[in-house]
This record gives sequence, structure tokens and C-alpha cells, in this order.
Amino acid sequence: MSILKSLSPRALAAPESGIVELVNYARGREGLLPLWVGEGDTPTPDFISRAAMEALGAGETFYTWQRGIPELRQALADYYARHFGTTLPPEHFYVTGSGMQAIQLGLQAITSPGDEMVYLTPAWPNISAALEIAGGRRVGVPLRFEGGKWALDAERLAAAITSRTRALFVNTPSNPTGWTATRQDLADILALARRHDLWIMADEIYALYYFSGGHRAPSFLDVMEPGDKVIFVNSFSKNWSMTGWRVGWIVAPPETGQILENLVQYSTSGVPQFTQRGAVAALDHGDAFIQSNVEKALRSRDILCDALIETNRVETLKPDGALYAFLKIDGVTDSRRAALDIVDKTGVGLAPGTAFGEGGELFLRACFLRDPTQVTTAAERLCDYILSR
Repeated sequence: MSILKSLSPRALAAPESGIVELVNYARGREGLLPLWVGEGDTPTPDFISRAAMEALGAGETFYTWQRGIPELRQALADYYARHFGTTLPPEHFYVTGSGMQAIQLGLQAITSPGDEMVYLTPAWPNISAALEIAGGRRVGVPLRFEGGKWALDAERLAAAITSRTRALFVNTPSNPTGWTATRQDLADILALARRHDLWIMADEIYALYYFSGGHRAPSFLDVMEPGDKVIFVNSFSKNWSMTGWRVGWIVAPPETGQILENLVQYSTSGVPQFTQRGAVAALDHGDAFIQSNVEKALRSRDILCDALIETNRVETLKPDGALYAFLKIDGVTDSRRAALDIVDKTGVGLAPGTAFGEGGELFLRACFLRDPTQVTTAAERLCDYILSR
């Protein structure tokens, strides 16, 4: 028997990331403008890095609280009080080794092998892949795409629920589409979950990247009541330019605390304490930095989308939230092949829509959380490519 055939079927079935494929194909090229992954071009600010370095220098290198250090859990409670108007005590917060691990632990807590989870597509591919590696079954429900705008199809979502459905996964504002649920959308989804006794896993990582008025996007916290089965997964990556730190969190009912602590213990045994000190600094002192990131994203969104729409060869509208323009270019029928061709001919790295599941096949994703001058250059290159086709 070959080495590969002796591995777990779940591991063998794990798909290669269509995003990482493009990154590996063109990484390090001279003059590359990398808009393919979901991160900006600004390093972690010094006040965050300094807090972690001071903790490291002070010897905070031992095993620590599985649920997160008390100071970080309190800082998370304070952050939600400021930005979401909640009064959740620290017992609702659990620190994880990245937003991706928050999703993995959440899936382990609320699903069993064979269970179905319904999610909205196009979607970040790690969601469905993590579910299937855990033995679950993914059920994608495409958003409607009309006139460049994405919208929830509530009837289609309801029709996807079966006796095997255990949970709904809702990412809003959405990666990759920028679709942002209205408060009524969230109320309707919550009512559906209550009716079928389902969990909701809410990924609101882009809640503060909201461009349609108001301080943040609508949240399930605005419509839920005590006892609702909602678990939130989140990350420090986007707000505070900490993608490489791999620190995230879960917001969940306190009753789940021991279960989540056990799952942390048997995966990573906790997040390094010195990185948690950096996370505390991000929460306590980073609101102005978040605002600067949001303002940069808004300027670059307008630069990129205005230029592409002006070609009359791209079907899209400016997204209401998140960090991505999801582009449908006239004549593109294979977005993977198009992404390879674009990076070869223009030096602009885009993620192929084929990586994001049903409904994304004809699209390309561009992350616009970058310096507006870089985005201007990328827009010029892309427009030249599109108009020369």
C-alpha cells in the first residue's frame, strides 16, 4: 500500500486552496501587486508589537489560561460594549489560535460527523473544507446576484434545511462578495434557526468595515435574545493588521465554557501569553488604528471599483462591507485561468472565484485594503488588460 493510500480519507479529500495556488504560482515576482489574500499592506502597529515584546522580555512564556488570560477576556468584553452596545461579561469570551481555529473549535462543539451545515455562497473556502475534514456535510446556498448586487434568498435558504441540518454559517459582511445582511435579514435567519432548533455560527470579522452608514454592520447581537444558540467566531487579523499573529476569539454562551476549554486543551493547549498581551493592547488602544484602516479601505474601494466599472466590461457594484471587490469581467468563463493570465500579463494578483464555491465561478476577488497609490496602479493595469481583451 502506498503512503498516500494509507492516510485518512478525510485528509486525502481536503482540497487545495485555489487562493494559495495562485499565491504560490507568482509569489515574489518583481513589481507584483498582491490583491489576492485578505490582508492589508500595513504591518502591525508598534504599540501592539511592543506590548508583546515587553511580555516576552518579562518571561511570560509559560502555559496559561486555556480560555484566555483574564485581561484579554475583559478587554474583549469592553470592545463589544463600545462597538456593539452589549453588556456581555468576560465569561462569554474564549481566546483561540486564530480565527480559523475559532471556526474549527466551533464546528467541533456544534456538529458531529454526518451532520449538515448550511452556508451562503460564494464563501471563503476554509469554512466548508474545515467542516468536511471534521466529517460534516456542507450545503451551499447561493446568494442572488442581480445588477452587480448580492442579496439573500431567504426562501432558498429555508428550503436547504433538512432533518440532518445542525447549523447555519453566516458571514456578514461577506468574504468574498461584500454582501452585508440587513437587520431584517438577520432577524429572518434567526427565526429560521429557532424554528428548526439550529445553531448559528456567525462570522462577523468585517463588522467594522462597513461603508453604508453607521459605525458598524448589523450584527446578530442586535436581534438575538438570551438562550439563542449563536456562536460568534472572530480574529484580530483584519482590524489591527495582525494576520501573522494567529490570534482569534469565540463569543459563546457561558454554559459552553468547559466544553470550549476542553477543545482548546486538546488542540493547542492555549494561545501564547505574550501574544495575548499584544491583543490586549490592540483592543484597549487600537480604535483609532481600526478607523484609519477603514478609511483607507473606503478610499481604495472607490478607486478600484470606479475604474473597473468605467470600462463597461465589469459587472459589479461597490460592496457595502468587507475588504473585497468581486468582479465579473465580460468574456471570463474560467476564473482560475483568468487569474493566472492576469498575474502573468499585469503583475496584479487576484483570487479566482472558483476558490469560493457555487456562484463564484465567473468572478475574481481583489482585496483593496492597501495604499491608494498601489490600488490606483493595480486598477490601471487591470483596466488595460480588460480593455485589450
